[in-house]
Amino acid sequence: MTETISTTLPMTRDNPFDPPAELGTLRGETPITRLRFPDGHLGWLVTSHELVREVMGDRRFSARSELHHSPMKRGDGPPSQRPPASPGMFIGMDAPDHTKYRKLLTGQFTVRRMNLLSERIEEIVLAQLREMREQGTSADLVTAFALPVPSLVICELLGVPYDERHVFQEDTATALKLETSVDEAMAAFERIKDFIRDLVRRKRVEPGDDMLSGLIASGADLDDEEITGMGVLLLIAGHETTANMLGLGTLTLLGNPEQLAALRADPSLVDNTVEELLRYQTIVQFGTLRTALEDVEVGGVTVKAGESVSLSLPAANRDPEKFERPEEFDVRRPAAGHLSFGHGVHQCLGQQLARIEMRIGYAALFREFPTLRLGVPVEEVPLRTDMGIYGVHALPVEWS
Repeated sequence: MTETISTTLPMTRDNPFDPPAELGTLRGETPITRLRFPDGHLGWLVTSHELVREVMGDRRFSARSELHHSPMKRGDGPPSQRPPASPGMFIGMDAPDHTKYRKLLTGQFTVRRMNLLSERIEEIVLAQLREMREQGTSADLVTAFALPVPSLVICELLGVPYDERHVFQEDTATALKLETSVDEAMAAFERIKDFIRDLVRRKRVEPGDDMLSGLIASGADLDDEEITGMGVLLLIAGHETTANMLGLGTLTLLGNPEQLAALRADPSLVDNTVEELLRYQTIVQFGTLRTALEDVEVGGVTVKAGESVSLSLPAANRDPEKFERPEEFDVRRPAAGHLSFGHGVHQCLGQQLARIEMRIGYAALFREFPTLRLGVPVEEVPLRTDMGIYGVHALPVEWS
C-alpha cells in the first residue's frame, strides 16, 4: 500500500449530522493512512470498521496515556505529549493495572444491576420533564433535560451531592474545549480531582450507599488517590457522554421527521433507535488513541513500535463494508456492531447505563411532548465542533 500523509486530522463538518467528509474519502482509498500529529510525530489514522476493531482488540497496541501523541492541538500553546494516567484512571492504562481497577467496578455495572436502576432513572426523567413543562412552551433541552438527567443519575450512583454539580460540569466543559490551553485544561481537571478527593475523605468517615463508599469498603486496600481517579473517570464519563447523546439524538430525530414519526407510531423501536443514534452520531469525534508496543502489521502496512494510531470511530461507524446505506439514519436498522462503546478489554464499562438512560429519556420525552419541535432552524443550533465530545451546546425547543 502506498503511504499517504494527511497533514491534519479531518475536523470540518458540512452539516450537523455527518462527520467530516474527508474521513469517508480516506476510508474508501486508504483505510489506514499516515497522519502527521501536531507535535511532528508521524503516526497513523485508521478509518475502516474492520481495522479499528482489529486494533482495539490487539493487546500489542497500548492504551497508556503517556505513550500517546495527541492528534489535536490544544489552545495556543505548543503541542505536548500526555502525562501518565493518574492512579485509578484505568482508561489510560494497560494490564495489570487496568485489569485491577476495572474488575473492582465490573460488578457495579452489570446489565442486571443497571436494569434494576430503571425505575429510579424513569423517576428522574419524568421529574425533569415536569420542570421543563413548567417553564412554559419553550426551553433549552440541554440545560432543562439532557444534562440534568445523566448528572443526577451518576451523582446518585457515586454519592456526589447534586447541588454541587456546577463544580464538575463547568470544569469538565473547560477541560474538553479544544480552545482551552493544556495548562488550563489540566487545572480544570485538577479541580475536579480536588472535589472528588475531598468527597472520598468525607466518605471514609461517614460512608453511604454509593459506589465511592463501596470502593472504600471493598477490601481492595485502595488509597484516596486511586479512589479519586476512579471517581473522576466515572463522574466525567457518566454525565458528559450521555448528556451529549440525549441532546444530539433529539436534534437528529427532530431533524428527521419521518424517522421520528416511525418511532412515535411504534415505541418498541426505541431500542433500535438508541443503537442507530449511537452509530449515526458518534460523539467521540476525533478518535480513540492506541500506541504500538512492537511492530504490528495492520491492513497491509507495518505500524512500528512507538507509533501512535488515531482510531476514527465516526468513520468506522459509517463504513459501507459493515453497514448498508451507512449515511442514512434509519430507526429500523438493526445497528448491532457499532463501535461507539469501543471494543476489547477497554470497551465502555458504563454502556448499559447509558443505553437505559437514552431509552427511557427518548421514550418519555416524545411521549410527554407530542408536539415537540425545534425552536430554531437546524443550521442555527450551536454545535460542539469545538469540543472533544461532539453534541450541541444548546437545543432550543418548543411545544404547544
